[in-house]
Amino acid sequence: MSKAFDLVIAGLGEALEHAKGNRHLRVHVPDQIDVKAIRMKSKLSQPKFADTIGVKVGTLRNWEQNRREPEGPARVLLAMIDRRPSIVEETLKLKPRENKPRAA
Repeated sequence: MSKAFDLVIAGLGEALEHAKGNRHLRVHVPDQIDVKAIRMKSKLSQPKFADTIGVKVGTLRNWEQNRREPEGPARVLLAMIDRRPSIVEETLKLKPRENKPRAA
């Protein structure tokens, strides 16, 4: 058999073990995450993007300006958003915000 076939069979075996609850899948997260580019794909402002992913705007700005690096679950979430910018809204079934009139 070919090497590609062997890799596919091995992957299917891992998927089956995971489905049975016997194995956890590993998630590949890139070493470098361009947070600003990811946010721009989502077409959201900094405050809206920060609110959507559950971080403070200051944290998001620090990531975008490379003063800090996202870690742990934030890296995974950002990698997921990079692949599919609408994943948070779809998963949480968020509705676009309506502009509320300001009190006088």
